[in-house]
Amino acid sequence: MKPNPYLQKMGYSNTDRLVIIHTDDIGMCHASVQAFKDLWAVGTITSGAVMVPCPWFPATAQMCRENPEMDMGVHATLNAEWTNYRWGPVSEAGAGSGLRDETGYFHQWHQAVYDNASPEDVEAEVNAQIEMALKAGIDATHVDSHMGTIMSPLFIQSYVQAASSRLLPNMLPRLDAKGIEMMGVSEADMISYAPVMEMLEGIGVPTLNGIVAMPLDQPDGQMEIAKNLLGNLPEGITHFILHPSIDTPELRAIAPDWESRVSNYNTFMSDELKKFIESEDIKPIGYRAIRDAMRK
Repeated sequence: MKPNPYLQKMGYSNTDRLVIIHTDDIGMCHASVQAFKDLWAVGTITSGAVMVPCPWFPATAQMCRENPEMDMGVHATLNAEWTNYRWGPVSEAGAGSGLRDETGYFHQWHQAVYDNASPEDVEAEVNAQIEMALKAGIDATHVDSHMGTIMSPLFIQSYVQAASSRLLPNMLPRLDAKGIEMMGVSEADMISYAPVMEMLEGIGVPTLNGIVAMPLDQPDGQMEIAKNLLGNLPEGITHFILHPSIDTPELRAIAPDWESRVSNYNTFMSDELKKFIESEDIKPIGYRAIRDAMRK
């Protein structure tokens, strides 16, 4: 595909490598909120996204109100994946809504959402989540996707419209983006997405050249993993995902992958990685820069 037009819109060349170092799942637990605050202060992250339906959303909103320079988006959430710790819709979806499982919470996994939720349910929910974030005082910089569920062909129209109607960028990879397989995009999806993506870029919707992520199943050796991923970013704009949390009893009780989340945090808190990022020919940016270019 042709060079990403947002490179020049933001004052970069077509061969520059930009990276959004992005923390997911903020507000899922207290450990994620404190991790974001610490990493933002250190300067190794450039953006994050809050899970509005989760219990620590109000604390995240307070943090953003007190630190308006923080780059925080909305992590559009349709799943509650843990076994003993759950959350549900914030919209007016009743007990019979396809967004809810038999216990009243969100479904745990993607397929149950695809099998039960209607596009209308999803549209109402993602818009409610964005509005709740804005009303709480978060200067939302973008909309992305928890577990990739809302990026299904069933729901992607609601995902894009909810953001673009507010002049917010989505996490939206091009079809030739490095790492697009992480989003579970099938060959059939590729065929259906192609004209949509071409149309979106034509009307000025930002897209990404790469999506890469720190592992959640490999707590050891993450410094070298991070350096390898950062050192091999493609030209254009890459969304770099991590799930950092400080080590707390709450986190250990919630998440079987807690060790990797803590390792994500420790790796990006390190001066060694900060110096590596500074030494590489890459340019860290937040979604606010893309949002502001989109609004121009």
